[in-house]
Amino acid sequence: MEDKSYKEYLNDITTFIFDVDGVLTDGTVHVTSSGEMLRTMNIKDGYALKTAVDKGYYVCIISGGSNEGVRKRLAGLGITDIYLGAHNKIDQLNDYFTKHNIDSNQALYMGDDIPDYPVMKLVGLPCCPQDAVQEIKSISKYISHKGGGQGAVRDVIEQVLKVQGKWSGNFNAKYD
Repeated sequence: MEDKSYKEYLNDITTFIFDVDGVLTDGTVHVTSSGEMLRTMNIKDGYALKTAVDKGYYVCIISGGSNEGVRKRLAGLGITDIYLGAHNKIDQLNDYFTKHNIDSNQALYMGDDIPDYPVMKLVGLPCCPQDAVQEIKSISKYISHKGGGQGAVRDVIEQVLKVQGKWSGNFNAKYD
């Protein structure tokens, strides 16, 4: 039996779940002399995340990292389900699905590296940035043409919202 094209899954998506490092960032961490780790996020990804929240989609972050600056940035976009320091992402994924009564087939998860592999196997539309590791690419139903931190998140959100007729008309959103 032939697997469906990723585009056939877009109409069913109600939920976006993202890793942080390598997905919302390019995976680079700048370490200051005080030991603080700084990350860079793409403003276009932020706009798409805010738009998804405003349009009523479930948006969740599950990351092994624990930087509170990341939490503050994402909370500022209206994201309320942010799991940082997640070393077994399946637990957080299952908690999230139960909390919101989400069918896993309606969820899109974008990851880029081995810790994302187990959770990506549990969602309807596993995706990854163009620069993900090969193991993740091999299980992804969609590989963005954009790299992590370079618009991959915007790419998948925009595709889903456009297919569902919810992308246009959001020209006054506050996203920064």
